[in-house]
Amino acid sequence: MAKKFYAYTVPSTGEKGVTESWAECEKKVSGVAGARFKAFVNVTDAKEWLEKGALYKPGVRKIKTKKPLDKGIYFDAGTGRGQGHVESNVTNEAGSALLSNVLKASQISPFGTYIISDKEVTNNYGELLAMRFALEIGLKNNIKKIFGDSKLVIAYWSKGKVTKKNMKPETYELIQKVRELREEFEKGGGVVAHIAGDRNPADLGFHR
Repeated sequence: MAKKFYAYTVPSTGEKGVTESWAECEKKVSGVAGARFKAFVNVTDAKEWLEKGALYKPGVRKIKTKKPLDKGIYFDAGTGRGQGHVESNVTNEAGSALLSNVLKASQISPFGTYIISDKEVTNNYGELLAMRFALEIGLKNNIKKIFGDSKLVIAYWSKGKVTKKNMKPETYELIQKVRELREEFEKGGGVVAHIAGDRNPADLGFHR
């Protein structure tokens, strides 16, 4: 696994920098209101992000590939922004946010994502919730292709392939809802497919 660098900034104190591990970064940002951080594969990009204002840039995301992405709906989840909350994200192939199709404006964050208030949920739960939103958007707008980078969610959870006794009640309940939506989506000719994380336009760019 490639080494990661974590750039962080704490606007309330003016402190910022680059660490070589998540553990170091977490000490700086965990529970600090307004703190921001992002993972990078090299220290140069990490420092450049800080110099440019340490801004998260939702919406259009550059995809480093020559092959164009299929038109459709893309989903993902991430944990970050210094608060420890999981966020669910759904976009089109260009990276433009789509959650306004199924959520009220008051439910959508300034970043175009849905922030889960319960800090106890996992990133996998966030991926599953994002897939639920994607399926609802696909059914509502007759969009036939949905993509995500979570093999667990696509190959197992969204098909109901779980053992109830090993799941939290709220996760199991969501699994059943997503399974029903997926069955309806696929009966109508819809296709759910896996895509590599580095090609996913819904990727939030920060993970633990």
